[in-house]
Amino acid sequence: MDLRIKGDLALVVGASDGIGAATAKLLAEEGARVTVVSRNAADLAEAAAAIGARAIAADITDPAAVEALHRAWSAQDDRLDILVVAVGGSHRSAFEHLTDEDWRANWEFNILSTVRVVRAFLPQLRKAPGARVVLFGAASSRMPYPEQIVSNVHKAGHLALVKTLSAELIGEGIRVNAVLPGRTVTRLWRRRAEAMAQQEGTTPEAVLARFAKDIPLGRFGTAEEVADLAGFLASPRSAYIVGQSIAADGGIARGLL
Repeated sequence: MDLRIKGDLALVVGASDGIGAATAKLLAEEGARVTVVSRNAADLAEAAAAIGARAIAADITDPAAVEALHRAWSAQDDRLDILVVAVGGSHRSAFEHLTDEDWRANWEFNILSTVRVVRAFLPQLRKAPGARVVLFGAASSRMPYPEQIVSNVHKAGHLALVKTLSAELIGEGIRVNAVLPGRTVTRLWRRRAEAMAQQEGTTPEAVLARFAKDIPLGRFGTAEEVADLAGFLASPRSAYIVGQSIAADGGIARGLL
């Protein structure tokens, strides 16, 4: 399917690895002019070189870094057709062991960093006809995972962010939607499996197989499978989809809403 994004200007935040990198690659293959962003400069440079993208290193949990990112973009481009923010993560802990700082840090990572980026680039999005914003949440927003209460709460808030923001911006022709990945084979999950395997005296493969049993499809997803959905939402092909948070989770989130 031709996504009809050839020549579009795309900014993908969180693109040094995993789902963000896969999304940037897809957009570049479809002809978009892609800029990738991550706080890991070394990995980012490698990811950018692999797809012929421009790279800007920035930690979007730092307000000053977001301002610098916006200045760097504005120095070369006046509009922005596609904004993808693929940033977020979980914090594994029982409720009683979480400190105020744990709650603040996860809020900063999962919500406020995304808010800063969208706010900073609104002027450029407004100059693009039919701009698209794709924000990454998580399947846990609809089916809270055990031992992840802090990120469960913030990911649920992400649903409200997408729904409310989309309603505010659609009158200006800016469509906002979100992708909710489930358990996906990424570097983060591989590291988690390795750590758990060491603690349990088993193998990472056995750990991943155990977690896959919760997934109706019977396996973890791939970054490319999630990126396919993100690419569709970032294109004119999804023109009638507004304010939706759509799961790519193998069926793990079983709620009706």
